[in-house]
Amino acid sequence: MVSRPRRSLRRALLAALVTASVAVPVSAAARPAAVPAPAPAVLAPLRDASPAALKERYAAHRAGIRAAERAATAHGDRARAATLRAMADPARRFLAFDGRDGGRTAEVVGDLARAERIAVLVPGSDTSLDTYGRLRAGAVALQRELSGRTAVIAWLGYGTPGTFSTAALTPARADSAAPRLRAFVGELRAARPAARTSLVCHSYGAVVCARAAPGLPVADIVLYGSPGAGAADHVGALRTGATVWAGRGTRDWIADVPHVRLPLGFATVGLGTDPLAKRFGARPFDAGSAGHGDYLAPRSTSLRNIARIVRGATPAQEGRHA
Repeated sequence: MVSRPRRSLRRALLAALVTASVAVPVSAAARPAAVPAPAPAVLAPLRDASPAALKERYAAHRAGIRAAERAATAHGDRARAATLRAMADPARRFLAFDGRDGGRTAEVVGDLARAERIAVLVPGSDTSLDTYGRLRAGAVALQRELSGRTAVIAWLGYGTPGTFSTAALTPARADSAAPRLRAFVGELRAARPAARTSLVCHSYGAVVCARAAPGLPVADIVLYGSPGAGAADHVGALRTGATVWAGRGTRDWIADVPHVRLPLGFATVGLGTDPLAKRFGARPFDAGSAGHGDYLAPRSTSLRNIARIVRGATPAQEGRHA
């Protein structure tokens, strides 16, 4: 027999599904994927992070960004074209770029060729080329906080779900994104084997990182503002040698999201155990008063502690378990 709390959660999630099913068609016309872009150049996997090899890769993707800008201009999307024009600045560096289907990127902030510590930012819902400035701003803030021989990579390597969509209530997007994240981290490892690499995973991106975690060659996995850890009920289920950290700001609305997984026959609804729950077993860190979108805000407690983790240090003050 299903318990009363479980029935209540099931009703709440089903209500959310109904709401999302109405909201998605209404907003479909404005979806970022509607803007056309050419297929990117096919490059060999990243294996060489020497300055010369990286310069060549950066130049190839800059050409792809400019081609996407021309396509957006012809389509009449001035905002997308302006974003792409800024991305094509010679001072910016992309390990990957694909302007189709809302956009896929991997932008380097810092000097990857000499980096001793690398942080890979994995974003959550509603991240695309049209909102890319938020992801890059976080990468810039984290790299400045880290300083020294470090690089932060803003990895938009999957089609993120919309916050108010049915996709945001299931792990399906994370399941498809995880192999891509694993492949990307594998390339980084091959190119910079001596660097200390950490995954820094926000919101739905935490579900992606949890799915990608088994055996991944990273030192830390930082889950913050997370709606759940996917199918893993405990850190041990992630099958990782990395230290797993969890943090949530006191102003983050994600705390009110039910942390459950409900098989409904046609899909699994819910994103699993709260990584901050004591039974999950992650190391908590103090995220201060962060709201859902400002964990990497300059001078914030959450940014300082995430930077300490990436450097291999202990956060100044660990948070409490839920």
